[in-house]
Amino acid sequence: MPFSHHSHSGQFCLHAKDSLEAVVKTAISKGMETLVLTEHMPRDQETDLYPEEIEAGKTTDSLLETFDEYYKEARRLQSSYSLQIDILVGVETDWIRPSSKQVIGSLSKKYGFDTVIGSVHHVHSIPTDFDRETYEKARDISGGTDEKLYADYYDAQLKMLEAVKPPIVGHFDVIRLLSDNPNASMKKHDAVWSRISRNLSFISSYGGMLEVNSAALRKGMSEPYPQGEICQEFSKMNGDFVLSDDSHGVSQVGFGFKRTVEFVEEIGVKTLIVLTRGLVTRDARFPGVSGRPVPVKDLEKNHAFFQAQRTVADSSSCELHTRIIHRRIPGG
Repeated sequence: MPFSHHSHSGQFCLHAKDSLEAVVKTAISKGMETLVLTEHMPRDQETDLYPEEIEAGKTTDSLLETFDEYYKEARRLQSSYSLQIDILVGVETDWIRPSSKQVIGSLSKKYGFDTVIGSVHHVHSIPTDFDRETYEKARDISGGTDEKLYADYYDAQLKMLEAVKPPIVGHFDVIRLLSDNPNASMKKHDAVWSRISRNLSFISSYGGMLEVNSAALRKGMSEPYPQGEICQEFSKMNGDFVLSDDSHGVSQVGFGFKRTVEFVEEIGVKTLIVLTRGLVTRDARFPGVSGRPVPVKDLEKNHAFFQAQRTVADSSSCELHTRIIHRRIPGG
């Protein structure tokens, strides 16, 4: 009974691969029961375009058109494959500056998503998980150390959380991706850990959930997003978790789920939430979307699925780890 709450496709995202329908068909072939489609929100300033978007001649207007096409196709797929998989149609938001609140609000009002992932990929309006050069640029503005950039990241994240209150918080600690030591404990930085605890407390207060995101594994890190110590802190606050692969194409659907579920069990998380269409609404802003608890031990019984994921991981982890050293795959 695997499921994923975060996905992208090359049809609507230039740094991903494959069509959205191919992603859906792959999820079905792997036995997924729920797949949440979450293409990136369109950015509203030309200065926020990524190099591949500029090279492709994209503009903020064309990003809006592409997103509109995504939403229509996602709803079509939701209907067409409703007997084979439960598809929810959402968006991954990006908090770049305070005006992002208006952009997110307009999109939510126009489209009526089933759920929203709240993410932060920028600090000081600079991408921090795109490549090492831009990471260092943001770090220099923060004061020249990872610790200071981390603190600024979690302050920006809090602003996003307060403005959006996303039901799912995306790759909570993605800021560590291009740092000097991405596997290091955050607890050694008092100013950082206090901000992490503060943000987790706020997420818990409104009923938000953290995604346990396996993408960190395919990018060479030892633990998923977020690190175990962060998950354990959130568990103490009675926080809930969802499972995500943050796939950017068919080869990444379900990537690393075997290890991720083992990780979840190791840190003491007993239950994951799977969003699904149902009679009991979890969040009044998203009517008809329920949250069903799934015991982690039940996930582990699906040996065929997790063996398939091990094969995928073994075939592609080295290539992806090498790529991330030089260039970010946007989206966490």
